[in-house]
Amino acid sequence: MRFGLIGTGPWAQRVHGPALAAAPGIELAGVWGRSEDRSSALATALDARPYADLDALVADVDAIAFAVPPDVQAELALGVAAAGRHLLLEKPVATDPARARAVRDAVAAAGVASVVFFTDRFIEAQRAWFAEVQESGGWRGGWLRWLSALQVEGNPFGASPWRREQGALWDIGPHAISTLTAALGPIETVRAAGGELDLVVLTFGHASGATSTATLSAFAPPAAIGFDAAVWGEHGVLPMPARPEGMAVEAFRTAAQELVASAESGDGHPLDVEFGVHVVELLADAAEQIAR
Repeated sequence: MRFGLIGTGPWAQRVHGPALAAAPGIELAGVWGRSEDRSSALATALDARPYADLDALVADVDAIAFAVPPDVQAELALGVAAAGRHLLLEKPVATDPARARAVRDAVAAAGVASVVFFTDRFIEAQRAWFAEVQESGGWRGGWLRWLSALQVEGNPFGASPWRREQGALWDIGPHAISTLTAALGPIETVRAAGGELDLVVLTFGHASGATSTATLSAFAPPAAIGFDAAVWGEHGVLPMPARPEGMAVEAFRTAAQELVASAESGDGHPLDVEFGVHVVELLADAAEQIAR
């Protein structure tokens, strides 16, 4: 399947581009970004064609992978879906539920496939842990703690305006919802409290009856940064394994290949835009609570 890549930032350079360029059964046909110079440089590095016109790229491919800010993604995705192209979306789909639902409706109207890239859901070690949790049962709750530091000099994502403006809720929150959903089942309710800077603490009510929490910050003190997640219940505490080094490229390659499989089979993917909309709706609910 021929893919086009929209975006030329750090994720496109480090993950999306290399993953698509090396994925079996996938041809990275072209790259488009707002800067023609950056598009040309990235396309050359990936042995792909730079496009100065987005519509021309969309016309030449079967699917589009997005590596742009959420609300830019939501705007562009409408045209991509209307053109009949499959969508490999970044999280969150948008920061406005109405925009996210518009993308979902466009995908449904066009009958195209969609996958949203929630990293942990495409890592084999993490998938094995999710399967163990689901098979053993008896879990009453769980937690996820993710503290990062965008402000540290040299952080490749520190210059990202949308991450600095939206903070951990919209940047890390989608991962927390996806990971805890995979472990404990669908999330029905969220309660949210904000703290210093972008610190947010979320409490989720799952359809299974379990309760989980997420503590998130993108501007934590550097000495405090880290990630951990676990479930607890009748079997004690079962921590999620650490992410393997350099896992993002392989995970994105898996996501792209699963989009191809979904498009070819006509079967929906568990992490399609419908799930992406649910994540946006939960985050918007949390944001409203924090703003009160």
